[in-house]
Formats: sequence, structure tokens, C-alpha cells
Amino acid sequence: MLKIIIDTNVIISALISQSYPFKIINDFVFNERVLVCLSSDILEEYLNVLSRDKFQKYNKFYENSILLLKYLYKYSDLHIPNTKIDILEDKSDNKFLDLAFVSNADYIITGNYNDFTIDKFRNTKIISVKDFCLLFK
Repeated sequence: MLKIIIDTNVIISALISQSYPFKIINDFVFNERVLVCLSSDILEEYLNVLSRDKFQKYNKFYENSILLLKYLYKYSDLHIPNTKIDILEDKSDNKFLDLAFVSNADYIITGNYNDFTIDKFRNTKIISVKDFCLLFK
């Protein structure tokens, strides 16, 4: 089974619209076509970002985000990174590489190309949401 790491922006987009990020969650995660890798640092980021007031204007955003996070926590592969990577300019995004290092994930799925300026870290490919969906129809 493919192991993936989901960037926070993908989670947000999946909760707001029914485009490719929604497909990642609905078609791949909920249908158990992939195994999501998580760390406590990433889960904490999800919680902090998803609880921002600016997202509450979307219908049932908070309720849906809590349900999604509970699901991810229960069914993901939880890891404790023991290595701190310092490659990306936005230091807060290095936690995704920390997780990739310890989990040996196949993909980091992101929509953030300003900060993820590399296309691969060790054996983990960094891919857009759309490219991932098209690759694994």
C-alpha cells in the first residue's frame, strides 16, 4: 500500500471544495487505497490551522474538520521522528520531511510550491494533488 503524507493546505482544500484535494481524502484515504503517515507535530499543525476563525465561514467546516482529524488519528500510521531535517526555507515545513525520513513515505502531497521547492526527498516524491490523482486514477 502506498504511504502518503498530506500537507495541511490539502486538508483545508478538501474541506472547502470538492476538487482534487477532496478526491485525495474521499477516494484514496477513506477507501483505504493509501496509508496516511502522521506525526504529532503535523497533527498539531492540522489542529491549529483548521481552528482558525477565517475557515468558519464555510458550512460545517469545524465539524467536518474534527471528524476528518479523528479519522486520520485513528487510521493513520503514527510516527515519532527522531531526525530534524533543515532543508526547506520555510522551517515550519521541515516537519513533513522529518516524517518522510522516519516513515519512508512514498509521497508528500502538497499544493505549496513556494515552500516545497524540491521534487524528492530521499525516497519520498513531492507531488501536487492533481498529479497524484491523475497518476493513481
